Order: sequence, then structure tokens, then C-alpha cells
Amino acid sequence: MEATPTEIPDVLILQPKVFGDARGFFMESWNEREFARLGIHARFVQDNHSRSAKGVLRGLHYQIKQPQGKLVRVVAGEIFDVVVDIRRSSPTFGKKAAVRLSGADHRMLWVPPGLAHGFCVLSDMADVLYKSSDFYAPEHERSILWNDPALGIKWPLDDMEPLLSAKDKVGTLFKDAEYFE
Repeated sequence: MEATPTEIPDVLILQPKVFGDARGFFMESWNEREFARLGIHARFVQDNHSRSAKGVLRGLHYQIKQPQGKLVRVVAGEIFDVVVDIRRSSPTFGKKAAVRLSGADHRMLWVPPGLAHGFCVLSDMADVLYKSSDFYAPEHERSILWNDPALGIKWPLDDMEPLLSAKDKVGTLFKDAEYFE
């Protein structure tokens, strides 16, 4: 497993070793010892699977209590994945990192607790799997507005209006968001 830091150093792009032949491929998507070697000491309690159509934009989500670390990967299709550091004590507070993930490249993204997370779907359909380090707690879920000008995220939507949930349409501006200390 190779790890590449992003603009937010503890957000890591992970490239697993993929063993392929005429039959297909094999890879480890989670190995506690290997991830600990990379500095990721997560205990995962929940696996999630999201299928979304082209143009769907989910996020930017976080839980103000029970913050979730997430190990994100795409098994089919392609997404543009974005994280925003909302930890006041972090030297990268307010910074963002973005990466394309696809089922073809097998890359994964480690999103530590304390960051807002979202993605948009670039392919006709995308299946996104992510492991979470804490349980979903809807009463603590928050959403930062995906197109907040202060964040300046350049979503690759090709002038297409994103398909948003009701809660994502009315997300909070970054300046008004609840942050982690």
C-alpha cells in the first residue's frame, strides 16, 4: 500500500497493490497492520455503499458529535471527492483537498475525523463504498454548502446543475458552520 498526502497532510490517497491476470484481480482494501504502518489507527464500525447517477453531488457532510473517519473507495464508475478541514486547531483549517477516484484505478481516500466530505459523480453511475470509524448519527449531521464561494471548490460538472438532496441545497456557509476545536 502506498500513501500520498494531499494538501491536507493527514488526508491520504491510498494506492493498494493490485494483483491481476486473465481471471480478474485481487487487492486488499483494508489491512489493520498495513494501515497502522501508514499512521491510520482507525477502528471501523460501519460499512456504507452509495450508488449515484451522473451529476449527483453529495455533501459536504460531517457529524459535529461522533465525528467519522472514512475510508472511501469507488468500485464502479468515477467520482470527484472533496474534503474540507473544519478543525480550528489544524494548520490547514479551511483548506480543501480533492481527488478523482474510480473503480479502474482502485485508489482510496482516507478522511480523518474532523473534516467535511462530499463528492460528485462524473461517470454515468458510481458505486462508492466507505468504512466509517463511528456510527451514523443523523441528529449530529451537518452540511456545508457545496458551492460556498469562500471555499472555491471547482466541481467538474461541465456547466451541469448538480442533483442535490433537499438538505444539501440548504447547507450552511463555511463561515457559519460548526467547527471542531
